[in-house]
Amino acid sequence: VQLVESGGGSVEVGGSITLSCVHSGPGSSLYMAWFRQAPGKEREGVAYRGFLATTRYADSVKGRFTISKENRNNTLFLQMNNLKPEDTATYYCAAVQICFIGTGYPGSGPLDAWGQGTLVNVSS
Repeated sequence: VQLVESGGGSVEVGGSITLSCVHSGPGSSLYMAWFRQAPGKEREGVAYRGFLATTRYADSVKGRFTISKENRNNTLFLQMNNLKPEDTATYYCAAVQICFIGTGYPGSGPLDAWGQGTLVNVSS
């Protein structure tokens, strides 16, 4: 599976931004997800979408972020609203086997696929 993110950039506090992730190639992941990593911090899972379209979010983004998928174009989205300075991070799209919100994702080795990341900067 190949994953390519886009849509990052700079936005003011309270603003919105939508990230996109085009995925291609064969794969058998159970979840599509968005992770983020702020400078000096661990990578954390913030939003997951299961193959039955179930979703799960970190408490810190619940009600503000929405993960969705457009099957026709093999694109995963993360709509981010009411952004806060603490949302500043590099965001990664991932195809993974485990739904794990927060830091300390155990990983599934070669079964996981990751994008290259896209930077979101929220300024006050």
